[in-house]
Amino acid sequence: MERAKSIGEWMTERGINLNTLIASTPLDRKVIEALVGGRYTPSPQQRQLLAAALGVDTESIAWGHSAQVQHIYGHGPQFGRSP
Repeated sequence: MERAKSIGEWMTERGINLNTLIASTPLDRKVIEALVGGRYTPSPQQRQLLAAALGVDTESIAWGHSAQVQHIYGHGPQFGRSP
């Protein structure tokens, strides 16, 4: 089996832009933008809808986060002092 590709790679290979992908699924625009940006991991139902819109099966898409995780220290100003 070929390696799984990101949503962006599938979009490029298929010649699909973001607006076309948004129009071809019932998912919310913000969800699709987060998925394409690698900032959100979809539910199984969302994976099926997006894979169908791209014309591939769900196993062909790399679903993990690709955005770097930022660690934020402290509890915020409501608790007083933050390290």
